[in-house]
Amino acid sequence: MQTINMLQTLFFHDLKKNYYSKKLTPEAVCKEIVKRAEADKAFNIWITPPSMEMIQPYLDGLKHMDPEQTPLWGIPFAIKDNIDLADVPTTAGCPDYSHTPTEHATAVKRLIEAGAIPIGKTNLDQFATGLVGTRSPFGETKNALSPDLISGGSSSGSSVSVARGLAAFSLGTDTAGSGRVPAALNRLVGFKPSLGAWPVKGVVPACASLDCVTVFANSLADAFLVDEVVRGFEETDPWSRELKRSTNALPEKVLLLKEEPEFFGPFADEYRQAWEQTVNRIKSLSIPIEFIDGSFFAEAAAILYDGPWVAERWSDLGSFIQSNEGAVFPVTEKVLRNGANPDYDAASVFKAIHKLQAFKQKAHQHLKNAVLIMPTSGGTWTREQVRENPIETNSKMGLYTNHCNLLDLCAIAVPCDDAAENLPFGVSMFSSHMNEHLIAGLSDLFLNGVGSTVNKTTTLVAVCGLHMRGFALEKQMKDHGALFVRAAKTALKYKMVKLATLPPKPGLIRTNDPGASIEVELWEMPLSELGSFAALIPSPLGLGRVELEDGTEVLGFVCEAIAAENAEDISYTGGWRYL
Repeated sequence: MQTINMLQTLFFHDLKKNYYSKKLTPEAVCKEIVKRAEADKAFNIWITPPSMEMIQPYLDGLKHMDPEQTPLWGIPFAIKDNIDLADVPTTAGCPDYSHTPTEHATAVKRLIEAGAIPIGKTNLDQFATGLVGTRSPFGETKNALSPDLISGGSSSGSSVSVARGLAAFSLGTDTAGSGRVPAALNRLVGFKPSLGAWPVKGVVPACASLDCVTVFANSLADAFLVDEVVRGFEETDPWSRELKRSTNALPEKVLLLKEEPEFFGPFADEYRQAWEQTVNRIKSLSIPIEFIDGSFFAEAAAILYDGPWVAERWSDLGSFIQSNEGAVFPVTEKVLRNGANPDYDAASVFKAIHKLQAFKQKAHQHLKNAVLIMPTSGGTWTREQVRENPIETNSKMGLYTNHCNLLDLCAIAVPCDDAAENLPFGVSMFSSHMNEHLIAGLSDLFLNGVGSTVNKTTTLVAVCGLHMRGFALEKQMKDHGALFVRAAKTALKYKMVKLATLPPKPGLIRTNDPGASIEVELWEMPLSELGSFAALIPSPLGLGRVELEDGTEVLGFVCEAIAAENAEDISYTGGWRYL
């Protein structure tokens, strides 16, 4: 168990590397998580805490899975307790609401089928109504770094479980910012896909038309691997839609607001200074910056809680509240009962829809080839301050998040340099639902490129011949610390030739003519090893960008086109393995 003590932060690559070398097993990791959860009991992270009794069936299921074909094999994850895990109670933070589902939520099901291990159900602001993490009868979730401060909500336990090293990733939900605010307050990545991109079947609704399932992770790479597994249309989910995330790209411009952001709370000055430093970092990215009037974002956000949209919450939960007097947290009930306001009639709903549609069009015009950056939060509070003033403090936390789903935007929250010791600060990047690849590309540049203090340590490499598993040069991959991730296929833009070498090798060539989809393998290699690995590759082969069938691009083996003149075209095989 000495090795697991070194992995206080659970990155996917580290876990896979230790599994591959036999230094760790998923069972050993889960046993350590159970110990850590007990040690962190005072943080109020869990509603159903990790236990080997609950986890064991999923560990047993790994025995029937091929680690090299299941991209999340052995990766432990936590689940917000408004998302169903079969045979485990779903409470939504309300004991009297508790029910035990017989099926997994679709997102959970896809993760388990990919080899991920569910370890427990996490605490939340009751019925996902709040951004502070204190509105729960199961206790106030404490900030992972500074326990006197709020954790953020409503996905409070989900974020803290990852930040405290109890899970490699976690699922949250996001209606008004619940998948982003807790990420910022606990120094995590929080990815909120576009509405409908991830199925919400099996999720207790907050505002059903706006709800998203989200992921908290320690790195962009981990968050986007989860996205690859969960994303996809679900025909039994009425809110689901087919939205593919294209190859990462950079926007033509970055949008910042003309207005000075509002900062609040006991650390307002520290947050203001952190934002100013972050703006300088954004300027160092060498992408044109445009300052826009952002007042309409605030106007749109007001519709969520100061308009008829709050009635959508009441439509789902009103009957339960009326039938279970005293069962709901007082501040939560007060917020939800606003939805019963008689002023919110059918006419007011349509007026709000029409107003919001104009805001949507304006936002999407601004964001056609652009990314908007805001602070994820303008400040934070102590838990005591929130208890003393629960409504206003919570409202402030949503200043820069509430507009997002109403305007059909995607978003990612990423950490910046801390505002002070153990006081994380982060920003959110927004674009339209068609531009998830732009926030992915820009966040990667922001974190791993110019001006960053965070270093990217690994890269994906696509191999298509003798470096694949079972072939002669697989050893080179392992000697350079690479780990197999999954099998994949290229886009229909390539041909493969058999080079007249000893031994014969394949050459992958991009073509303007009708092409084939060629099987490749994706391996994760430390960047520190990439140079020495590339030096071993003989001409006419080399490393370049390879487009996969899902539109993403990765580093991979390519071949000079001139080599095709005297080589056999073997594209018809679909890959070197089938020759």
